[in-house]
Amino acid sequence: MDTVFAGLSVRSRYLRFHSPIPVLTPDLRRVLLPIDGHRRLAVAAWCGRVPLGIARVTVTAPGTADIAVAVVDAWQRRGLGRRLLAAVARLAERAGVTELQGAVLPDNVAMLGLVRREYPLALRHFDGDAVQLRIPIGSAAWTITDEDVYASLLTPYQLPR
Repeated sequence: MDTVFAGLSVRSRYLRFHSPIPVLTPDLRRVLLPIDGHRRLAVAAWCGRVPLGIARVTVTAPGTADIAVAVVDAWQRRGLGRRLLAAVARLAERAGVTELQGAVLPDNVAMLGLVRREYPLALRHFDGDAVQLRIPIGSAAWTITDEDVYASLLTPYQLPR
């Protein structure tokens, strides 16, 4: 985790944590480190012994999990985030998760584009600070109705001025 964090620029850290985080504090480390294989799941990408990225899900309610992805700057825009997102979604589905949720800052156009391409049925809304995502996975992806998609399209998020 330290190597991935160190490989993030100031901007990438801001986009990932929604705040300028200069160092991993002990409190943040306690939140991010525990992986139990049931409620807290993660996948990582490596090149030899060097970690390049990590994707995590944390189950917040039955069938629902928060998701977060980070890829070191040197490996961004090479498809690694897409592969991490897909791998952690499969892991979450096997753990009984049917919906991933996440908050993405509006300036994180790369992540918003990735979600739009990989999960076209994802529902999005802007809450004033971030774009809130709801991504159905597995068999739940087929339960989204036309009305859900139309409602999502009719109420697009607007970027803050």
